[in-house]
Amino acid sequence: MAYIYIVECNDGTLYTGWTTNIQRRINQHNEGKGAKYTRARRPVVLKYFEEFETKQEAMKREYKIKKMSRKDKIKLFTEKKLSSN
Repeated sequence: MAYIYIVECNDGTLYTGWTTNIQRRINQHNEGKGAKYTRARRPVVLKYFEEFETKQEAMKREYKIKKMSRKDKIKLFTEKKLSSN
């Protein structure tokens, strides 16, 4: 399995990435071993993720999400919360 995820950084910015293990990746970000972008913006909080069969599918979706506006990214995780209630 592969995943795309969106985390909210301590400064309120959003970071999107992909991984094969979400919990390990979030821990890496919070330990300062993740992306360069998140190192100075710790701690990060997982806000959203999607699951995929392959790494290629996840990377394709990550690319699309990175092109989205902040408003649309926030919409992704607020709508998911509403639909899971």
